[in-house]
Amino acid sequence: MTNSNHTYAVIMAGGGGTRLWPLSRRKTPKQALKLLGEKTLFQSTVERLEGFFPLERILVVTIAEQAELLKAQAPTLLEENFIIEKAPRGTASVVGLAATILHQRDPEAIMAIFPADHFIRNHDLFYHLLEAAVETTEKDYLVTLGITPTFPATGYGYIQRGEKLPESSAYPVYKVKRFKEKPGKEEAYEMSVRGGYSWNSGMFIWKTETILAEIAQQMPKLNAVLDEITASLLDPKPASVVDALWLSLESETIDYGIMENAEKVAVLPASGLDWSDVGNWDSLYDVVLPNDSQGNVVVKGKMIAENTRETLVYGTNEKRLIVTIGVDDLIIVDSGDVLLIANRDQAQDVRKIVGKLKEENKEEYL
Repeated sequence: MTNSNHTYAVIMAGGGGTRLWPLSRRKTPKQALKLLGEKTLFQSTVERLEGFFPLERILVVTIAEQAELLKAQAPTLLEENFIIEKAPRGTASVVGLAATILHQRDPEAIMAIFPADHFIRNHDLFYHLLEAAVETTEKDYLVTLGITPTFPATGYGYIQRGEKLPESSAYPVYKVKRFKEKPGKEEAYEMSVRGGYSWNSGMFIWKTETILAEIAQQMPKLNAVLDEITASLLDPKPASVVDALWLSLESETIDYGIMENAEKVAVLPASGLDWSDVGNWDSLYDVVLPNDSQGNVVVKGKMIAENTRETLVYGTNEKRLIVTIGVDDLIIVDSGDVLLIANRDQAQDVRKIVGKLKEENKEEYL
């Protein structure tokens, strides 16, 4: 465990997980699902962070409709450590809100940002990376954990490394040369084989003072709202006033809003972390070990596979049998009221179906 008395974890847990539809829904978002065992992704994240942060220094940012569900799943977390967004406005707003509240509690706070839905198998390396990242923040860097590419992914952003920081810790730390958001296939292949690139994991570590200064410089509208929130913490105003300001914000990611144009950004490239963002059904297939010699994966269901290879079956009814004959590289998800069948290489397109359901007002499937 870190010796710092000023280091805090902030879990971002307000997302909808549309690419894991039809299991991930508004009332049951993916971070609250038991996709990989007896614990939900959110519970696994809290448990992992407990190995490094004291419970009283683990915070959660979520939306009101998910708050009670998450509180019930992590009853050991303090009630006051759940920060409620009025409505989702992107990761930049999540970071700004958490940094503002933390900075009022502890002006020396160092905050580490983690999505609620990541899978990490190598906890020891994870803790080692966090120690090095916290040390690097003392030099006023915005720090990100990069993942060494294992294939030419087009669904992740990439980080190009610059020179190694001479004053870095025992673990190698590099200045960030540039961010590249979700490249095409050819560029992804080039970056994955060339070396010097990491996937952008979405995990960040920095001083609250440092990130708030960057927000003030680069995102003035968000900064103005955060100033009002700070004033409200000291002299409470009607909730409707602060809520209206929050709803006026445009949605923006921390990557676009801050990281791409910040000057002091550092990356710790992680090889061997055994990480996945469990972002879609194909990434879930990659995390779960195959059940048979043909590379098929069955999660919570029954399957008879004849001449079938590298197919994921996810069922919700233990009595329901799914049979496949002569198919390869499929995703089959049976949620009870929806049956999804898709090619694994088109797993990202599930969110398009969610968009169509919204357009057609088919709320019962959302």
